[in-house]
Amino acid sequence: MQFGFTIKPDMTVERIISLTRFDSHVLWLEPYPLLTLMATNTKKMRLGTCVTNPATRDITVTSSLFATLNLISGGRMDLGIGRGDSSRRVLGKKPVTSSNLEESVQTFRALTAGKETEYEGKPTRLTWADGSPPVWIAGYGPKVLDLAGRIADGVILQFADPDLIAWCLSFVKKGAEAAGRDFKEIEIMAAAPVWVSDDLKLARDRVRWFPALVSNHVVDLISRYKPEELPPALTSYVSKRGGYDYQQHCEVDSSNSKFVTDEVVDRFCIVGPVEAHLKKLRTLASVGVTQFNVYLMCGDEEDTLETYKKKVLTVFREAAKDRP
Repeated sequence: MQFGFTIKPDMTVERIISLTRFDSHVLWLEPYPLLTLMATNTKKMRLGTCVTNPATRDITVTSSLFATLNLISGGRMDLGIGRGDSSRRVLGKKPVTSSNLEESVQTFRALTAGKETEYEGKPTRLTWADGSPPVWIAGYGPKVLDLAGRIADGVILQFADPDLIAWCLSFVKKGAEAAGRDFKEIEIMAAAPVWVSDDLKLARDRVRWFPALVSNHVVDLISRYKPEELPPALTSYVSKRGGYDYQQHCEVDSSNSKFVTDEVVDRFCIVGPVEAHLKKLRTLASVGVTQFNVYLMCGDEEDTLETYKKKVLTVFREAAKDRP
């Protein structure tokens, strides 16, 4: 398993660079200047959005941004893209459709590869672009997951629930098979916050905001699918959900998270002592997860990163060495 991390860009620029996510331009700092600084202050780390969308910026602008950053970073960019949640809803707008998302990914790939493509009826090309970055599609619903299986290099699943991830991957696999692709060649990312502590109450309280964030996607799914088409483990926990204040999006002490139970926290996040983290990460790997993305958004980010570096990553690194 590979590891990555996502930074909430309302930290200081200095902290963000020293630690070297979501593209919500109203809520947080603009990601692309920060990615530029990261690209010029690192040599091997892969960089990207987790996630942007086709509506916040015109896809030709996103393509130009990534093509430029790919040149600056020496080909280390990855595009994480989805239908758009916080960046759209905070403005009172809906996420884009899956068909619009698919069309945008196709346009992005053509433009960042320096190929001519038709955009809104006009031939368009970035003549200087060279080398299209990998595309990771984020989603929860069957349609977007099927789309990811058909066209994505990777899939972003924003929770650490092995059973729900297995359910999601059934649609990714179906999409891959329909497109004649090898499902095993698609990277699978689980993305969630973590908190290492023997104090479970403290750990759960630090990450309780995350299932509340996910609830926005779940409510959207419920409005678009029949109940029998979605697993109860995903939908039942939002029954006591109230409103959602996007100005408290991803805030540890957010009032948005009051309805989230400990059981849901334990399923969606990774909390507890180091041994519990290792056990759950191994379970995630067993259901097909190839990369775990640590959401560094709970406070004490440097300590979390250091703990994972010394006590988690080293274990997986040594295990990889022992494989034939």
